[in-house]
Amino acid sequence: MNTTTISPSRDPMGSAISDYYKNGRAAHLRVLSSMFEEDEMPIAHLFRSEQEMPQLEKRALTLVRGRVLDVGAGAGCHALALQENGFKVKAIDVSPLSCDVMKARGIEDVECVNLFDTQLQSKFDTILLLMNGTGIAGKLSRLPLLLNRLKELMAEGAQILIDSSDLKYIYENEDGSMDIDLGGNYYGEVDYQMVYKNVKGDSFDWLYVDPTLLTASCEQCGLKCEIIEEGEHYDYLARITAAEQSI
Repeated sequence: MNTTTISPSRDPMGSAISDYYKNGRAAHLRVLSSMFEEDEMPIAHLFRSEQEMPQLEKRALTLVRGRVLDVGAGAGCHALALQENGFKVKAIDVSPLSCDVMKARGIEDVECVNLFDTQLQSKFDTILLLMNGTGIAGKLSRLPLLLNRLKELMAEGAQILIDSSDLKYIYENEDGSMDIDLGGNYYGEVDYQMVYKNVKGDSFDWLYVDPTLLTASCEQCGLKCEIIEEGEHYDYLARITAAEQSI
């Protein structure tokens, strides 16, 4: 696993977040993939208030308890909402530009650090990974590495709140059959590259995982997975705890 942070010169999302915070607007953040048509990420969405959040995210915030680690915090919308509700939150991100914005927005504990960096050693009661938190694993084969790293950061009785989507709907025909190559890579493995103005980021792997595979991977790591809520588009929120712990 990569343990580094992102250079600002190779950080399209951080550049867009910084522009939006300073100017109240940003140019187009283009999202490229070898698997999908070019898309665009609305930067205002990264600054959404708790009231503006999707239902699964709102539900996740109601389940938070104790000391919180917000992984891949971006512009800090979840960390800020939790801090305003009285929680002690540590927000981490690999983007120095994003971290500067979070500090400017008033988030008290921000660290520019990669989740897999061993200097991150504290224990947390709730670990939050939203906006497809499983994506950080990159590949299905690396999902246990992500789960085991999160396990190292869990205090006794802690929980992981993570969301993802089952991309099977992309390959589903009208009759319910699926156009999936069973001999190929897992269908939830996607590659992305982001471009903002003249800033082009490196291509990266991103993992969407179905609930059954997430549950199985958790069991493999001595963890227990409960699907808390399902959205309208094959998205879902899961809560992960130690296997011996009662949810």
